[in-house]
Amino acid sequence: MPARLSILIAEDNAADRMLLSTIVSRQGHRSLTASNGLEAVALFEQERPQLVLMDALMPLMDGFEAARRIKRMAGEELVPIIFLTSLTEGEALVRCLEAGGDDFLAKPYNRVILEAKINAMDRLRRLQDTVLQQRDLIAQHNEYLLNEQRVAKAVFDKVAHSGCLAAPNIRYLQSPYALFNGDLLLAAFKPSGGMHVLLGDFTGHGLPAAIGAMPLAEVFYGMTAKGYCLTEILREINAKLKRILPLGVFCCAALLNFSFQRRVVEVWNGGLPDGYLLRADGAERVPLVSRHLPLGVLEPAAFNDRYEVFPLQLGDRVFLLSDGVLEACNQQGELFGERRLQRVFSANRQPAQLFAEIQQALLNFRGELQDDVSLVEVSMVEEGSLNRGPLVFTGSGQNSPLDWSASFEFRGETLRRFNPLPFLLQLLLEVEGLRPQGGALYSVLAELYSNALEHGVLGLDSSLKRDAEGFAEYYLQRSTRLAELREGYVRFHLHLVPEAAGGRLIVRVEDSGSGFDGQAIVEQQLRVDRLCGRGLALVRQLSERCTWPEDGQGVSVEFSWSAGA
Repeated sequence: MPARLSILIAEDNAADRMLLSTIVSRQGHRSLTASNGLEAVALFEQERPQLVLMDALMPLMDGFEAARRIKRMAGEELVPIIFLTSLTEGEALVRCLEAGGDDFLAKPYNRVILEAKINAMDRLRRLQDTVLQQRDLIAQHNEYLLNEQRVAKAVFDKVAHSGCLAAPNIRYLQSPYALFNGDLLLAAFKPSGGMHVLLGDFTGHGLPAAIGAMPLAEVFYGMTAKGYCLTEILREINAKLKRILPLGVFCCAALLNFSFQRRVVEVWNGGLPDGYLLRADGAERVPLVSRHLPLGVLEPAAFNDRYEVFPLQLGDRVFLLSDGVLEACNQQGELFGERRLQRVFSANRQPAQLFAEIQQALLNFRGELQDDVSLVEVSMVEEGSLNRGPLVFTGSGQNSPLDWSASFEFRGETLRRFNPLPFLLQLLLEVEGLRPQGGALYSVLAELYSNALEHGVLGLDSSLKRDAEGFAEYYLQRSTRLAELREGYVRFHLHLVPEAAGGRLIVRVEDSGSGFDGQAIVEQQLRVDRLCGRGLALVRQLSERCTWPEDGQGVSVEFSWSAGA
């Protein structure tokens, strides 16, 4: 049974108006009548009928103008208009359609045809209503999803950008293909100095591609803050992504370990396009080739953490990019590609402008982005120019105990396979007062541990490090002896003492070696031409107090803090 409609009949002929009203009423619909266009427009605005029967030629306002006004008032709602006309010329009928008409009814009127046309227009009207309702429902759901994504993205950005991307030696460009960026750029200062930088590109883009970014960022920042090295971070990230990501989802990534003091960069590239090391003088462009599978592909036992080491000079820069840079596509379907990027490198005459020139080349190419685009440049600078901020911690440290002692003994098997420094640093930095000294604390512990392991346990002679060949021989012996290590130990004794004005940490490090001549080492410190024997000077400089017994069995250092620190 068709629904009952309100139908507006606009006809200047009274007899025709009465006839149409009778036909419409007998079909079960409500009729509204008007004798001219002005009345029709006013009646439509007042009653809002669902369908209009409109005479084309009427006084005061013809049907064409009335139809246009009614369509404007109806807006998105479909109000079908059937023109009542005796016109037969093609141009006149086209004019009816141009004015907003949806159909014609020729005079004299046929009851059966009129009923069929009313039913057909009603079906169209109801279909339009359904489309509008579904559109509004989709819009509501879309807005709901967008709000959820905006909240998630705010959290994601806080996690992903909680490091040192704002450091003056880092420049980067990220252009997300969707609200979420499947590319991930992370940077963080290390407690021992230097920084880690990671550029990752998850399969796909948008929210699905960003699923793995949160756990990856948490591992990266957490382990960097605790002093873990590049290989340990890589292994943990790979294991975690392999465990949590669905099949076929992985992360192409490059991880850089910058040491500003040693002036080297360690590079691991798994699946990203070649990065580049550009020398400050522009004389050399060294490709940083991908030599590994992406993170999250291999099982932990099969993962390869081998990295390459490149020496750096001040002003040298490392470029990393995601494949979205090379796959940017123009209107002709051409890719930006490796050749265009190489031409930008070759044409560069001012090294400081290269990053901007790459951005401009992408802009001039006018490519429609087919993927997330990321480009990052990290420069070798003096570390003192970076204004390192405090390390970021998950807990406040205010409720940590301040009166305790602990001793740890790490023996042969552990010394071969385990770096105890992140473990110890994590324990000590739970104390809020020690956190501002985190970098110094790590450097001191690292130096004491290195001396205890290399000289005390392994029996290495630091005088080997008199030149480049000596350094190579020293570390070859270190690697060989450590692989064969079965006995020996390194002990850490930690003693935390609360004081009225704050607190004090006393660290004593012992090893199974024969001891050392502290006075001789102090004298070596005065010889600036030596490449060895400077570790103890660094320890004394960074700690508040450094002492050792006469027999040289162990070193004791102290750090203190005030209650307001």
